[in-house]
Amino acid sequence: MFKRSLTALALVVSFSSSASVISYTDFSSTAGLQLNGHAQQVGNVIRLTETTSQAGSFFSTDAQTLGSDVSFSSFFSFNIFDGVGISDVDGIGADGIVFTLQTVSNQAGGGGGGIGYQNLAQSVGIEFDTWNNGGYDDNSGNHVGINVNGNMDSLALVTEATRFNDGDDWFAWVDYDGITDQLSVRYSQNVVKPTLASLEYTIDLTSIFGSNDVYAGFTSGTGGAGNKHDITSFAFSTEFDEDFAGNGINEVSAPGTLALLGLSAFGLAARARRKG
Repeated sequence: MFKRSLTALALVVSFSSSASVISYTDFSSTAGLQLNGHAQQVGNVIRLTETTSQAGSFFSTDAQTLGSDVSFSSFFSFNIFDGVGISDVDGIGADGIVFTLQTVSNQAGGGGGGIGYQNLAQSVGIEFDTWNNGGYDDNSGNHVGINVNGNMDSLALVTEATRFNDGDDWFAWVDYDGITDQLSVRYSQNVVKPTLASLEYTIDLTSIFGSNDVYAGFTSGTGGAGNKHDITSFAFSTEFDEDFAGNGINEVSAPGTLALLGLSAFGLAARARRKG
């Protein structure tokens, strides 16, 4: 029995110590982040854009080193509100946000219909798009898409009936299992991670990135229509974990903490063994 316990604890420590975790329960501090363009800290959030004809992004200041299969897990929350300018069929406001992993630099980002992501090489982007740009959006003004290398023609796309720019909080989880090459996107208006993915796509991200070092962050851009695009929390792990932030940002722990807990438990088990 002791041998089994020892093996389990060793696995916990090994898994935890090898992952690197970024975790922001809010953005009262932006330490470790590079803000670009119109992105700004507003209270406890990062606002990527404020109005029309703007572009903003932020990324981890330092590149995050992924494993050999470039697996990762992430969680974030956002709020898009105060639509201005022109309108498409589902109302005023544009253009959305893109959760982005890229190898270019921590100062990347564009604007307009490209949601700040267009033409960003060696990247994967998960767009929460709030403007109907026609054919490559499947004529949908409210959808989630998986994009690569700054191409706005999504590889996979799902339309969402409830507007993302309705002023409510949204929660999202993006996971990549590099062993199976499965990229999964989940989103919800409550903080519990959905069991089923909203969008999935099989893709080899090692060939997209061309590197194990990526900058993690978000882009947004507006044109003749605009919104306030706020990112309200963010967590990122350099390992795939299907339970990562399963109940939101507050349960995300730094891997070092988990490792110490494992070692502490190991010590208690060892002492109990010696006493026996």
